[in-house]
Amino acid sequence: MEAFRPRLVEAASQLSVKLSAVQQDQLLQYLALFARWNAAYNLSAIRDPQQMLERHIIDSLSVVDLCGEGPLIDVGSGGGLPGIPLAIAHPERPVTLLDSNGKKTRFLFQVACALPLPNVQVVNKRVEAFAPEEKFAAVVSRAFASIADMVLVSEHLLSSEGRFYAMKGKLPEDELSGLPKGIKVEQVRPLSVPGCDADRHLIVLRREATRGNPA
Repeated sequence: MEAFRPRLVEAASQLSVKLSAVQQDQLLQYLALFARWNAAYNLSAIRDPQQMLERHIIDSLSVVDLCGEGPLIDVGSGGGLPGIPLAIAHPERPVTLLDSNGKKTRFLFQVACALPLPNVQVVNKRVEAFAPEEKFAAVVSRAFASIADMVLVSEHLLSSEGRFYAMKGKLPEDELSGLPKGIKVEQVRPLSVPGCDADRHLIVLRREATRGNPA
């Protein structure tokens, strides 16, 4: 994986993401674990480590400085995207990785132990069934079916002043027109991902002032 370091450093620089040598090592170690476990655990349809770097890790790095502050939960985390890169880039930030797939959460636990990432908590539950003691400042998703579904099943995880951050490809105007009542689009951020010609967007949503915090 050392051969991928120059590309990782170049892309991080283009994204204005500062990575120490230790953080670079952690991302490359994560890539190695991802590639090794992928065959058995089906973490991704992508099999080539170079493409994993480009389409998973660099893509996730494009939002690591755009997801606010405070405790964050990555819902439907799968193989840890974008949660693991975000936790590596911001080791002081508590990051929870939530997924209902036991094999994938075993992989996430292995990553958190091996790197190690003491700021990461792994939870193997359906999002609807997870009832944390404290709510999160940010709910992030990269591969959820729709923004409306993301909001509906995870709003109980969000603090009163928190934000949803949905990573999407082409701007999903149909999804944005069908948001649950009381949820407002705060910002649509086009993402310029190094090496990616496809459209990428980060959709930021919040509750309207009149909407109460769900019980």
